[in-house]
Parts: sequence; C-alpha cells; structure tokens
Amino acid sequence: MTWLPAIERRGRHVMLEPLVRDHVDALCAAVRDGEAWRLWVADVPSPQQMRRYVETALAASDQRAFVVRERSGDIVGTTRFYGVDAVNRRALIGFTWYAARVRGTAVNSESKYLLLSTLFDENDAIAAAFRTHSLNIASRRAIEALGAKQDGLLRNHRIRADGTLRDTAVYSIIAAEWPAVRANLRSRLAAYA
Repeated sequence: MTWLPAIERRGRHVMLEPLVRDHVDALCAAVRDGEAWRLWVADVPSPQQMRRYVETALAASDQRAFVVRERSGDIVGTTRFYGVDAVNRRALIGFTWYAARVRGTAVNSESKYLLLSTLFDENDAIAAAFRTHSLNIASRRAIEALGAKQDGLLRNHRIRADGTLRDTAVYSIIAAEWPAVRANLRSRLAAYA
C-alpha cells in the first residue's frame, strides 16, 4: 500500500479531490479569477500552461495532487503533497493557489487542516514542510499563521522560469507540534461556521 495515498478528503467548506486530466478546464477558469500567474513571487500556471501543469503533477511519483472544490461544487484552486518521503514519513505541502474570490475565506485553512490531518492523524508523519519564495510575504504569513516554524532560507535555491534566482523560505511542523496546530486550525474554522 502507498504511504500517503491521494484519496478524497471532505470538510465543511471544501473537498480535496485527487487531480485528474479532466480538471484542466475548471482550473483554467479558477486561475483566471485574479490572474495569480501574474504575481512574480508565485509560480502559478497561466491558463495556457495548465494542461502541462496537470500532466507534470500526475507524472510525478513523489506527488499527490488535489483540486480544491467548494461546497457549491466549483473548483477554486489546487494544492498537493510533494517530495513525499515514505521512509522518513514526511512530505511538503505546496503548489497551492486559489481563485481570488476565495482568498481570505475558510478555503485555505480547511484545505491545510485536511492535508495536515491526513499526514499526522492518518499516516503517522514525522513532519510536514512548506517552501515559498522568500519575498512572497503573503505566503510566508499564511504559513506562519498555521503554526509552522521557519527552518531557514535556501539562498539561490532555484532558477525560476524567467531566469531569476529564487531564495526559498523553508518552514515545518513536526509531529509534537501538530496537536497545537490542529487546535489552532479548528478554532479558525469555527470562526467561519
């Protein structure tokens, strides 16, 4: 059996559904709301890049990708586990982006709650990690608001599509911290009820 299988996760506000090729059109519609691909500190696909983005995610053996579906049924973004390391029971969470209309709602909090619960409660993970552009302040604040701790900064970590070098801020949540993080997320979600 695969450690950390990509299976559907349901919450009160969202459902995480395993990514399939048929999601491309809905993801194109979601990314057009807010045009997140224009943010220079984020690596979000444009509608023209979406099919390749989905194909790449599906081909990666160390990734478990999901679309984020609202209770209304609309697909409003995507997120995934990547760098899945079954031997060391850890994974990164990322490749997360949302339609502008759901930013600042319960969508991200519940998506992260479902992913973290999957890791720690169901798969006995040792750690979850997050990485983002060091200059992506909104992403860094959102990661910190989860209760993740900054592990460090990887300088000149990646060459981006535009040829610039990216410094990457690295964060993690370890198993011993999960109960407090879980309580924090539940409290945040209760405020949306």
